[in-house]
Amino acid sequence: MNIYEKKQDINETITSLKREGKTIGFVPTMGYLHEGHLSLVEQAKKENDIVVMSIFVNPAQFGPNEDFDTYPRDFERDCHLAEEAGVDMIFHPSAEEMYPADGGIRIVAGGQATELCGASRPGHFDGVLKVITKLFHIISPTRAYFGMKDAQQLAIIETFVRDYDFPVEIKRVPTVREEDGLAKSSRNVRLSVQERAEAPIIHQALMMGMDHYRETFDVSNTISLVSQMIESCTGKIDYVSLLAYPDLTEVSNGTDQVLLAAAVQFKKVRLIDNIIMSTKEG
Repeated sequence: MNIYEKKQDINETITSLKREGKTIGFVPTMGYLHEGHLSLVEQAKKENDIVVMSIFVNPAQFGPNEDFDTYPRDFERDCHLAEEAGVDMIFHPSAEEMYPADGGIRIVAGGQATELCGASRPGHFDGVLKVITKLFHIISPTRAYFGMKDAQQLAIIETFVRDYDFPVEIKRVPTVREEDGLAKSSRNVRLSVQERAEAPIIHQALMMGMDHYRETFDVSNTISLVSQMIESCTGKIDYVSLLAYPDLTEVSNGTDQVLLAAAVQFKKVRLIDNIIMSTKEG
């Protein structure tokens, strides 16, 4: 496995590989890898000749009061896990390498970014699109892999790629969970013992809510039931929402897929989770 810190070096290597007809599977991460990330690698290996992973904690997507400085980092551990999983190349740039200058041009996410996590994190998805644009140009992947745990991020990236003709195929990979249902996250290590015991209630509430919605198609009542169940834990609800997916608009008679999503703030960590369901299921 080769590690690259410079944009030009990894771009030249990948350009040479693509001239040979190799396909490139790309897994963008902020590091502190867990089974969720490795499931993206597993899928990428099945579908591509070369797997590239980026490890970069992107300052552009953190707000002034968010956890950029305390975000967990362990590059040596990440390299070991990535190599074991079969990653061929890691791109690990510094912030200065990624953002050497600022000419004032901005990418602004659309209406999808005003819902869910975006409602309380203004500018977050602008920062996501900024780094994704740069990474897609640097890596030039055939396919890029994203977990469905971050359903809003996935929807925005899919829309961005579609609307601006990026020559990359976006691949959705299902959420990887602990045995008790908690979605894998790099931030889970910051839960207290009590919070870790309580956190699976989020997924349990979402499953109950989706069962209820499947039977009733009552958006308001579904949200109320999910909220009541989550309120039994010590975490504070940021939101519980049920929206059309991937547009993240109000559910209508023509909606084909719905997203039931929740965010819960514990003392030191904010957890998100979701379920996506086709409205055409029996």
